[in-house]
Amino acid sequence: MTSEAIKDNQTRIAVLDELLNERYSVRAFKPDPVPRDIIEHVLRTAQRTASWCNSQPWQVVIASGEAKEAFRDLIYKAASAGGDHIGDFPFPREYRGVYLERRRESGFQLYNTLGIARGDKAAYAKQALENFNFFGAPHVAVIHTDEALGVYGAIDCGGYVNNFMLAAQALGLGTIPQAALAFHSELIRKHFGLGDDRRVVCGISFGYADHDHKVNSYRTSRASVADAVTFVG
Repeated sequence: MTSEAIKDNQTRIAVLDELLNERYSVRAFKPDPVPRDIIEHVLRTAQRTASWCNSQPWQVVIASGEAKEAFRDLIYKAASAGGDHIGDFPFPREYRGVYLERRRESGFQLYNTLGIARGDKAAYAKQALENFNFFGAPHVAVIHTDEALGVYGAIDCGGYVNNFMLAAQALGLGTIPQAALAFHSELIRKHFGLGDDRRVVCGISFGYADHDHKVNSYRTSRASVADAVTFVG
């Protein structure tokens, strides 16, 4: 490989590194809507996501304006009412060991930033409900897949979600992936007229981040490569 090619590769990976390092889950957005051409650019880029047998199982509903507000009102009321809600895919049975430690670290960072006292369950619950206000985002995407494709269809959708977020980051947008919306999969199917064979994976609220809001000031940590990878041979 020539020195010029090596330099070019280093430039390309530097862009990806920058996007990954910059991206975070935005929990306060500006109300300004994103122009349609920018949204479509995000979607075109994300559509290049790899999938098993090139099945491309993701389907996306994007709600904006009055449609987003109608959806927000409905799902916020449902979430506020409590009760049992079951997603289409099993949620984690439990967090334990290092996974529990990471979850706690992330949660406490959020609560500390917002000045929520440790153990204040009422404040925890109030903050959790902001998921269903889409954190003030002007747009929300719902990602769904075909029931027959099972968990692997959902895995492919996960790749799509990641590429959607990176494309949005590159175009100056903020995002937050939301498994919380999938707790209300039946409501989502009914509201958007999705078939009974559709399975809701998650939502993504997106728009322009409010960088002045304190909730957007903290960043979660990442494990080292040594913590995640075993080399053999």
